[in-house]
Amino acid sequence: MGNNNGRALTPVAKLKNVMASESVQEQFKNAMNEKKDLFIASLIDLYASDTYLQNCEPNQVVMEALKAATLNLPINKSLGFAYIVPYKKSGKQIPQFQMGYKGMIQLAMRTGQYSVINADVVYEGEYQGFEKLTGKLDISGDKKSDKVVGYFAHIETVNGFKKTMYMTVEDMQKHGKKYSKSYDKDFSPWKTEFDGMAKKTMLRALLGKYGIMTVEMADGLAKDENDNEADYTNYANSEIIDVEPPKNIDMKTGEVTDPEDQQEEEPPVPPETKQEELPGFAQ
Repeated sequence: MGNNNGRALTPVAKLKNVMASESVQEQFKNAMNEKKDLFIASLIDLYASDTYLQNCEPNQVVMEALKAATLNLPINKSLGFAYIVPYKKSGKQIPQFQMGYKGMIQLAMRTGQYSVINADVVYEGEYQGFEKLTGKLDISGDKKSDKVVGYFAHIETVNGFKKTMYMTVEDMQKHGKKYSKSYDKDFSPWKTEFDGMAKKTMLRALLGKYGIMTVEMADGLAKDENDNEADYTNYANSEIIDVEPPKNIDMKTGEVTDPEDQQEEEPPVPPETKQEELPGFAQ
């Protein structure tokens, strides 16, 4: 991309050149308004601190960051709202926007229709069972240790609707092994941040089946392309409440449909720090 006094530009310098483009500046201004400069600064800091991301084409990184900007989600790794994750495909590093579970909560809260949105771990001793008919989860037991035995997601709307999903650790592990090629790799987010991946899986399943459809939420799920890490499957002999096969959104009709074909990417290079369809419903 040219040189500077005979020297090749550094990756960060190349990114800054892309960001200096008038059209790029205009797109971020339209997405972020007065927050544009702060977001761009955070993008440059992210790129400068992530050697994996520097192996990606700067213009591709910028386009993925724009997806987070249009959703007004910060890309600071430590916050856990959204990430730009490099994926290795055909020998090249390809950046990809990935929403964290905190980002999903943020988009859901913006609808103004939820009184409670929660996803968390269940410790040994807390789980007391669930009612299959009502889908009510009982985690009222006393915590006996720091051992995690399961994960749940729970929503309550302002009109009184409530729904909970639960999955055991063992079934979450089966899920990860089945759908993530990188599950057994040391760099996999399923290795480095299993709880965060589990919470995201539960939230996306719950919001995907029972959540309230908004344009922003549909856009957020459509932009969150890392479906290999967020599929939802019924396991034959498991205690899973209402966890169904993967769901996609028909952006024209808002209808939730099963994908006809699911392509798996090669294993991702994870962030260096911690991570973490929507039909309307009748009460």
